[in-house]
Amino acid sequence: MVRRAAGGVKAARRPELRLPELEAYGGGGLEPDGDYDGVEFQGVELGGQDGGGARFMDCALTGCALDETRLHRARFLDSVLTAPRGVGTDMSEATLRDVELLDARLGGTQLHGCVLERVLIRGGKLDFLNFRGARLKDVVFEGCVLVEPDFGGASLERVEFVDCALTGADFTTAALTDVDLRGAAPLEITRGIDRLSGAVISASQLLDLAPVLAGELGIRVEGG
Repeated sequence: MVRRAAGGVKAARRPELRLPELEAYGGGGLEPDGDYDGVEFQGVELGGQDGGGARFMDCALTGCALDETRLHRARFLDSVLTAPRGVGTDMSEATLRDVELLDARLGGTQLHGCVLERVLIRGGKLDFLNFRGARLKDVVFEGCVLVEPDFGGASLERVEFVDCALTGADFTTAALTDVDLRGAAPLEITRGIDRLSGAVISASQLLDLAPVLAGELGIRVEGG
C-alpha cells in the first residue's frame, strides 16, 4: 500500500535491502556486459574503466573512485553504493532498482535516460547531475546537497526531497506527479517553474519562488 504524506501527496516507497554474504572483488577491471552477483567492491579504483551494460546484483561498492567510468546501460539491482566519488561518470540509460546511494561525492554524472525505482540517495554532495529524459519513481533525496541538477524532460513520480539543499534546478518540460519539495531548503528553481503542478511546496517556499513565478507569468513587480 502506498503511504500518503501530509498534504495528500503519495509518499515514496523506499528500498528494503538485505545483502547476502559477499565475495571480495578479484580485480582485473570492469568488463562490458559483465555479471557481478554478490560482489563487494571495497576502495577500488574504477576510474576510466568500461562497465557498459554490466549487471550488479546484490553488490556493495564502498569508497570506490568512478572518475570517467563508463557504466552506460548498466543495471544496479538490490545494491548499496557508499561514498563513491568521481567526476564525469557515465551512467546514461542505466537502471537503478532497490538501490541505496550514500554519502556520494559526484560531479557531472550523466544519468540521462536512466531509470530509478525505489532508490534512496542520502548524504553527500552531487553537482551538475544530468537527469534529462530520465524516469524516477519512488526516489528519495535525503540530507544531500544537489547543485544545478537537470531534470529537463524527466518523469518524476513519488519523489521526495527531505532535509536537502536544491539549488539551480532545471525542470524544463519535466512531468511531476506526487513530488514533495517541502523538505528542500533552500529550494531554488531556475527553469521549468511552470512544471510544478504535480508537486507540493510549503507557504514559505512559495514566497521564495515568487520572483521566478512572476517572471514566468510576465508579471512586473514595482515599488514596495
